[in-house]
Amino acid sequence: MTMVMPLLLLVVAPALAPADAAAPPQRRSDQERAYEARRKGEVLSPRAIEARVLPGMKGYEYLGFDLDFGTSVYTLKFMRDGVVVWVDVDGRSGQIIGRTGK
Repeated sequence: MTMVMPLLLLVVAPALAPADAAAPPQRRSDQERAYEARRKGEVLSPRAIEARVLPGMKGYEYLGFDLDFGTSVYTLKFMRDGVVVWVDVDGRSGQIIGRTGK
């Protein structure tokens, strides 16, 4: 019995640790990278990108965006009639470079 308890603690203790304790601070790092890229003028702000794209997407529900730091491409996500549409935008120029969906 005395050997079972320490072994049980070795198995259970890691499961009791907070979930974010093992995860790297990925989200914070992405936010910092985005802020720094905007501050340096490497990419336009999300608001500037949205101001250029949203007027052309009347009738679509805007769901949000992602920024690919490697390519400086924003991907804006929309939905209409149950169909998802992605609009790719060059983060440096604000030009639409691609669109998937209807």
